[in-house]
Order: sequence, then C-alpha cells, then structure tokens
Amino acid sequence: MNKNIFFKKIKKISVNEICKKLKIKNITKKKIYLNDIKTLDAASRNDLTFLHSSKYLKLIPKIKSNFIITSSKFQKYLPKKNIFLVDDVLLGVASITELFYPDSLNENFNYRASSDQNLFRSKKVTIGSNVLIGKNVKIGNNSFIGHNSIIEDNVIIGKNCSIGSNVILKKTIVGNNVNILDGAVIGKKGFGFFPKKGKNLRYPHIGMVIIKDNAEIGSNNTIDRGSLGNTIIGENTFLDNQVHIAHNVKIGKNCIIAGQVGFAGSSEIGDNVLIGGQAGISGHLKIGNNVQIGGGSGVIKNIPDNTKVMGYPAKDIKLFLKENKKWQIN
Repeated sequence: MNKNIFFKKIKKISVNEICKKLKIKNITKKKIYLNDIKTLDAASRNDLTFLHSSKYLKLIPKIKSNFIITSSKFQKYLPKKNIFLVDDVLLGVASITELFYPDSLNENFNYRASSDQNLFRSKKVTIGSNVLIGKNVKIGNNSFIGHNSIIEDNVIIGKNCSIGSNVILKKTIVGNNVNILDGAVIGKKGFGFFPKKGKNLRYPHIGMVIIKDNAEIGSNNTIDRGSLGNTIIGENTFLDNQVHIAHNVKIGKNCIIAGQVGFAGSSEIGDNVLIGGQAGISGHLKIGNNVQIGGGSGVIKNIPDNTKVMGYPAKDIKLFLKENKKWQIN
C-alpha cells in the first residue's frame, strides 16, 4: 500500500524550505518542489531520501531519487545528485519528516470514538463490552472484537478475524482470517530517540503495521509501526505470547516465533523461519529462508538460507553442540 492513510502529508515542499530546516546553504537556485521523504529503496525521482549507514551502501545502484540527505562520510559513495550535507543524518531526516507530516509526533486518540455496534451490524461483526472504535474504521464480515479493546482511527480489519480483549490497534492494517490474542498492543510508535544536549528527541514514525492473511498474534505481543517504511507480519506466520517486534521489522510467511523473542528494528526475516523462545535478533540484520534459531540465542549477524544456529552469539548448531557437549543430557 503506497498511500499513507494514517498521516496527513503536506503536498509538496521546496528544496529551499528543506535547506532552511536543515540549517544549510541552499543547494540549488532552481525552484524545485519535492513530493515526500522515503527510504532509499522506496523513493522516486522527486522524493527526498537519505543514506546514514554503511549497511545500506548496497542499495546505492537502485537509488531513483535525485535528492539525498547524507554526511561527508558517505558522500563519496553517491552519484552526482543533489546532496543535502549534514552532520547528523537521522536528526536531519527527523526534522524533514515533521515538515512533510506535521502531526507525525501526535499520538493522541479520538476519545470521542463510538462503540455503537449498529455501525457494523450489517456485516455480522460481534463487538464486546466497552469497546472504543475510532473514525473511518473498516471491519470485515464475521469478525469479532473482544471486551475493552480500542480500535483507533482508520484501522482496517479484514474478514473472519478474531481480536481478543484488551487489544489496542493503531495505524494497523489486518488481513483476513487473522487472530490477535488478548492484550496485544499493535501500531504504537517505535523506540526511536536522538540524545541531543541532555534531551532525548523523538524520531517520527509515519509508517504502519501490516498483518497479512491467516496470521496469529499471541497474547501481550507488542508490534511497533514503521518509521518511514512499514512493519510487516507475513501470511500464515504465528507469534507466541510476549513477543516484541520493533519498527520496520519484516517477517516473512509461514514463520513460527516462540514466546519472549525480541526483534530489534529494521531486521528482515525470511519465509519458513523457526525461532525458539527468548531469542534476540539484533537490528538491521537479514535472516534467510528456512532458518532455525535455537531458544535463548543472540543473533548479531546475518544468517544465510537453510541454516540452523544456537548460542550467544548464535553460531552453527553443530559447532554449538560440539562446544557444549558436556552439558548435553544423554
């Protein structure tokens, strides 16, 4: 989904305005307007994008945008485009995101939301007691909303879904045949901060959470929405209780994630992945297809397809078992 249904964007912003916001000299005398701010892989020609880490150098050949925020450290890697040169790239991106999306840091809910079941009666939707439903919410046929849940503005829930009690859905699109168990909190802002002169400044999160068909989200899961991109849970993926998924994480289809697993931001998990309980996945990693990760493991580097790992730091399971042979039960 390309259109952002949760945040209102200013139509276009001039390069001159962006330079003023970044507190740098104007990079062109031409009157040029940019459409949006997006990640390197998503930005089109007249969007603004950014490069802040060597982990994303591999995306440079795919860049379509002509306007890039970066630092002197990465300028040499970029083609001759319109470069906004700053000292702190992510701080600059945060300020420009607020320029395009003025309400991007607003977490307030419409507390006058209706709980009138008549709004969805024609679709045979069952709604429990003390449920709050925001404006422009869409709920598919034969879905169920449990007691004390909050469905915030513009959320979309597909057909044949079961939303448990005490669930909060915000900035979220739910597919068909999805089960979300009690106590889950989905679509809140991610844990993004900038320490600056003794203060922690918030990073805007204008993305959403997308939960695809036939997925199951366990009790008390917390899934943060994306910053510029989206957080995605793939089709037929099941999450056990108390799993935490940070902003921009993308989990493929047919995955099984056991309880208390934690994913740091912007990691990508392939299809058919199995992860044991209490494992931790560091940020900005790529976990391949058909990977198995043992319980309690700490993953700090990419894992290729069809690999089994365990331990802290996670290593090939055969090596782990060999090194820990004395602890094995015969």
